[in-house]
Amino acid sequence: MDASTNAAKQRSRPPRASRPVRVAVVGSGYLGRFHAEKYAAFDGVDLAGIVDVDYEKAAEVAAQCKTRAFCRHADLIGRVDAASIVVPTPLHFAIAGDLLKNGIDVLIEKPMTTTLAEARELIDIAETEGLILQVGHLERFNPAVVAVRERIRKPMFIESHRLGLFQGRCTDVSVVLDLMIHDIDIILNFVGAEVKAIHASGAAVVSDHCDIANARVEFETGCVANITASRISTKNQRKIRLFQKNAYIAVDFGQREITHIQQTGNAGSTPIPGMTVDQVCFPEGDALQAELHAFVNAVATRREPEVTGEMGYQALEIALNVMEQIDGATRRFGAF
Repeated sequence: MDASTNAAKQRSRPPRASRPVRVAVVGSGYLGRFHAEKYAAFDGVDLAGIVDVDYEKAAEVAAQCKTRAFCRHADLIGRVDAASIVVPTPLHFAIAGDLLKNGIDVLIEKPMTTTLAEARELIDIAETEGLILQVGHLERFNPAVVAVRERIRKPMFIESHRLGLFQGRCTDVSVVLDLMIHDIDIILNFVGAEVKAIHASGAAVVSDHCDIANARVEFETGCVANITASRISTKNQRKIRLFQKNAYIAVDFGQREITHIQQTGNAGSTPIPGMTVDQVCFPEGDALQAELHAFVNAVATRREPEVTGEMGYQALEIALNVMEQIDGATRRFGAF
């Protein structure tokens, strides 16, 4: 089923804007709590429940958000229109599949599943049922990322660094799925072309999984992206640099800042002769709030979400390829 057919099926379902959208959150951990708090504050949204296998945790968050607690996601069927799935990745497929099969739109935190086969099956279910399937690539809603799109014209070289201090959280997965997948998704969105080749390397340093990774992704357009992610850095850094004809663009996600150096031919006192520098800073935004607003809007209007299941699949496909190459090198050379 192509995208236009799926969009038509989504629109065929009656809009839900005439009444509050009934939403639940599955998972009451660190991020699930934030989802619940945001939904509870939205106009036009009824936070209908919090689900967690640890009922006491669910009850605590539910009490704070003035809603009900459940210990099974099946209890949501018939009670909600949509749900955020904010549980460990290995549980995404089963929970999302159950909810989609029962007519519930879903937002799945990234990465959408652990395997491509699972991701494809969820996409197929959503398409068949005409339901919304949004993937939680949060960085897409960063104000600087949103604003920079109109400045990008066929980038030919991209360099990204996503470095973080060691936190101890999420070390049960590779840094590729924890951090790098954000930049993979953003770069795919910026380039808009098929991937030609991927070359990757990485190492486990303080955990049992890869803690630092680098990937070189080559696109059919000739664009090359060099992507680095680390969770054992001495500083936090989230930056991407894009080079295209007559221009250089740098985005600092943390500072919400864009630096655009454009060729004009006029001599001046800029660092690069004949270039003008345009620097734009954005006030602090709430990317999670924007993401959840976009999801609720897609549910209410039956329009395609900002980050579709197919987009989540493409980012996951590259991330798994990177991990496979790193794991293969580990087996060959005993690096870990």
